[in-house]
Amino acid sequence: MKKTILREYARLIVRCGVNVQKGQDVIVYADLDQPEFVKMVVEEAYKAKARKVTVEWNYPELQKLHVRYQSVKTLGTVEPWQEARQEHFCQTLPARIHLESADPDGLKGINMEKVTKARQMSYPILKPYLDRRENRDQWCIAAVPGEAWAKKVFPGMRTSTAVEKLWEAILFTSRVTEDPIQAWEEHNADLAKRCEYLNSLKIRSLHYTAANGTDLTVGMMDAGRWCGGRDKSLQGIAFNANIPTEECFISPKKGMAEGIVYATKPLSYRGQLIEDFSIRFENGKAVEVHARTGEELLKSMISMDEGAAYLGECALVPQKSPISESGILFYNTLFDENAACHLALGVGYADTIEGYQNMTLEECRSMGLNDSMIHEDFMIGCDSMNIDAVCADGRMVAIFRNGNWAF
Repeated sequence: MKKTILREYARLIVRCGVNVQKGQDVIVYADLDQPEFVKMVVEEAYKAKARKVTVEWNYPELQKLHVRYQSVKTLGTVEPWQEARQEHFCQTLPARIHLESADPDGLKGINMEKVTKARQMSYPILKPYLDRRENRDQWCIAAVPGEAWAKKVFPGMRTSTAVEKLWEAILFTSRVTEDPIQAWEEHNADLAKRCEYLNSLKIRSLHYTAANGTDLTVGMMDAGRWCGGRDKSLQGIAFNANIPTEECFISPKKGMAEGIVYATKPLSYRGQLIEDFSIRFENGKAVEVHARTGEELLKSMISMDEGAAYLGECALVPQKSPISESGILFYNTLFDENAACHLALGVGYADTIEGYQNMTLEECRSMGLNDSMIHEDFMIGCDSMNIDAVCADGRMVAIFRNGNWAF
């Protein structure tokens, strides 16, 4: 891939993604797959006047070794220096860039029971710091090709060819054109208009149906609002949390989901795939799950804590979107969630509540915002999906027909 194009992508992530501010610290989280591109991102962050840029490298093989040889107690212990680091982040609010490239099957065979117990130990200690940073900092998730990921997406190709093809797909769906910043300005404006219309309807519930058997009704909070595209932190800084993104999303009201939904794409959860699965909800809670592969993993996911079995997000994505029309199954949630309507189990987003700026997180949660240590998106959209909204005034309004916007 030409370095000039990759440089534009790096600039897009820094300027439009996290929107690095003069004097701000930046943290880049990356696997070992594309060090040259990570270097470009770091340089672009410094060009945006970042004070300091730190790269946190991740290598899944080391994670597997840690889980194999450390005790649950050791894995789950939050050391004093780690707490001090979290406090430092709360004080300085660094911009966070997450570059995804991991093998979708990279953690296959890991002891998930051990991982789950360790996370359940550490999360209560880390949660207060995460809550303090909620909506105050900027972050962006983007992607670069890893060799194993590329071979998963394009099996049968030579590794170098698969990586190049995945670069092309990432850049195309991320709108890295001759002027990507302008392309994103236009895209953000379109998503904002769709959210404005959805908010004007004052939707109280959504009813999803599809030929595969999906028949699910999800209720909304009275003060819920639709968001999409550009976000804004409580510090007043605009940023794009996901590159790419095609969704208009809202957090539903906890306890208001009834029926069954069938996933239409695999879910990569902690380096392992869950495929061909369904979830049945009663009183808002996932009470029954089935999967062709990864069923025990799915059961583990929804039992991480009390809120893990409840919905935290409803997102609308038309079949006529660049990712969907590419025909590529990415085996990566960042892309696959933007190819189809999706739901998320776990924590909801406080900024999908009108007036959240003047509320505490506790107040938002008392209104029905779900809380959990997880937020896991799974794709449910297909070309037979219809979605109808029941509005506050009793009207029934078509939102999706045959997998696409009905307006």
